[in-house]
Amino acid sequence: MIEVLVVDDDTRVARVNAAYVEKVPGFHVAAEAHSAAEALRQLELVPRLDLVLLDHYLPDETGLEVVQEMRRRGHQTDVIMVTAARDVSTVQAAMRQGALQYLVKPFAFAGLRAKLEAYAELRRTLDGGGEAEQADVDRMFGALSASSEPGLPKGHSPTTAELVRQALMNAEGPLSAQEIADRTGVSRQTAQRYLKLLERTGRARLTLKYGDAGRPEHRYVWATRA
Repeated sequence: MIEVLVVDDDTRVARVNAAYVEKVPGFHVAAEAHSAAEALRQLELVPRLDLVLLDHYLPDETGLEVVQEMRRRGHQTDVIMVTAARDVSTVQAAMRQGALQYLVKPFAFAGLRAKLEAYAELRRTLDGGGEAEQADVDRMFGALSASSEPGLPKGHSPTTAELVRQALMNAEGPLSAQEIADRTGVSRQTAQRYLKLLERTGRARLTLKYGDAGRPEHRYVWATRA
């Protein structure tokens, strides 16, 4: 089993994330923490931790500061950032400090499952030991970049596709491109482009909202909710 520490300042969110982790075969939540200090304490107390699902916004320190302190203390536990922090500087810092994955809130179970399954595949590859040919190295790095939206057309970003997908999945009803843009931080034109892609691939369904005058507003709903 892959032993996981779930860290989030919101106890309710931590419980939800822990429940998600437990639903993925091969993963077990060994502990939860709701602050940087508690996370570091759990790293000392729990006999074995393989992976930390780490929020960035914690009440006493940031998630990145937790990673820095982990490494200073000699903990080589793997880290997946699970956070609402989406500014490029934070993402870049997380990459430089060794975070293996970065999952932006809000997300659905499928989003986290894809990250965990990619991580498990990476561990299976690494556990084989020995020397790696180029194909093996490519497979290792490919596991880390696994996307829940495979086969994206040229010019489409897996990260942006995941943001739009999660916003649509988490919505209670149909959303317009502008509403998706507001929720994800991308432009309306970008949101529209990715929504059309989801519609073409059958993941989203287009609905029309008619007003008093003018053209109807295009709204999109996740296909499983249609």
